[in-house]
Amino acid sequence: MNKKRVLFLCTGNSARSQMAEGLVNRFLADEWEAYSAGTQPAGYVHPLAMQTMGELGINIAGQRSKAADEFRTMDLDLVVTVCDAAAENCPLWLGRGQVVHLGFPDPARAKGSYAEQLEIFRQVRDAIRERVFEILKGESGHVNADIRRGTTAS
Repeated sequence: MNKKRVLFLCTGNSARSQMAEGLVNRFLADEWEAYSAGTQPAGYVHPLAMQTMGELGINIAGQRSKAADEFRTMDLDLVVTVCDAAAENCPLWLGRGQVVHLGFPDPARAKGSYAEQLEIFRQVRDAIRERVFEILKGESGHVNADIRRGTTAS
């Protein structure tokens, strides 16, 4: 079986898209190969993103912040923008692959104590896992039929 390819796209590629990439490559690796990128890469993976993913046994320390242009010519089945449209402009994807938008708040902008920031990262991580998995998996554990048909709505 050929794996489907998904790109998680945001602005900085330091937290949300990195977490999504790690989650899919860990838990849905039988059916999906995930990548992440940003339109204005931050140049690093946020330490709290690494920590909260480590809590699930997922090491994303080897991932890097990448530019969306690296993936423009790649054959992708799906591109998922993960920015919070209410708080920032979501990047426009002009490459290959159907685009779906799932907005999540940027945990890198979290204020407060270390513990408060960490909790926000956990909340965003868990929301990403829930919503992305809903899109990528059907109830039977197979790839969502809407994606195969190309009818997934944002």
